[in-house]
Amino acid sequence: MNVTILGAGSWGTTMASLTTALNPTLLWARSGDVATEINDSHTNATYVPAVTLPRRLRATDDLEMAVRGADVLIVGVPSGGFRSVLEEARRWARPSIPVVSLTKGIEAETLLRMTEIVEDLMPGHPAAALSGPNLAPEIMVGRAAASVIATEDPEVAAALQSVLQHKLFRVYRNHDVVGCEVGGAFKNVIAIAAGIGEGLGVGDNTRAAVMTRGLAEIARLGVAMGAEAQTFAGLAGMGDLVATCMSPLSRNRTVGEMLGRGRPLEEILSAMHTVAEGVGTARTALALAERYGVDLPICREIHRVVVGEQSPRDAYRGLQPAGHESDPG
Repeated sequence: MNVTILGAGSWGTTMASLTTALNPTLLWARSGDVATEINDSHTNATYVPAVTLPRRLRATDDLEMAVRGADVLIVGVPSGGFRSVLEEARRWARPSIPVVSLTKGIEAETLLRMTEIVEDLMPGHPAAALSGPNLAPEIMVGRAAASVIATEDPEVAAALQSVLQHKLFRVYRNHDVVGCEVGGAFKNVIAIAAGIGEGLGVGDNTRAAVMTRGLAEIARLGVAMGAEAQTFAGLAGMGDLVATCMSPLSRNRTVGEMLGRGRPLEEILSAMHTVAEGVGTARTALALAERYGVDLPICREIHRVVVGEQSPRDAYRGLQPAGHESDPG
């Protein structure tokens, strides 16, 4: 089975390193220099430093070449470029091949999830999402991890499961696409909040409270959007949230920590080679909250921080004693 992965960032390159062990894999990079480096030096120093990639992994900056022979198309570009890349790629995609999203975000203009963009642009192609506590640097060096492949078709899920899992990277199946994508996208906002707490030195008790209440917010929104509540107790919910909030490898937690230490957001983002999806997702969270009539107090405070309406310290002062634990806030 020929696998094509669009996006040679850290997660796309990591997934390509896994899939190429069992199936021929072609990795598409926007940059010809990155593609050449992968092919000639078997490295991708910008996105996965100090790692040697499998020799059989091939890369290209030619999108037509990447897509035309694919039996499975996996998309790992940031949410802001997801639609534009797929709009071009669909011209060469063979009929009915599955399209898998690695992207944990929401399209800002339309508030669509990534699989909804796939369904919009490529009707007739099964759409799936891979989500879970998947910190790319750990997986790249062979540490054990688990993920969820979410799609409504059980046969497609089983086929993708066999393509994606390898050695210590275990992939489970889940039919709740909405829940898995909502959990994957909005945990990034809570991770910024947890990172701010680390930067401010508020203590583990406070950060644990933020994470727990943040998970409640995510689940509340997800259920309103049609997700199943139990999904948020699994890998794509609590598992992804814990890893992203606690690990220094997490981009969104790092953004929050730097904000908590007083660095300007523009300076933080300009120094990063990869996208911290939670910065933009904070705004889309509030737009979806308004659409579905759900209160998201933590997301609201983080949005005010990233747009410069309040300081990180003031955001944490908003943690006041509340009523019943099932209440928002």
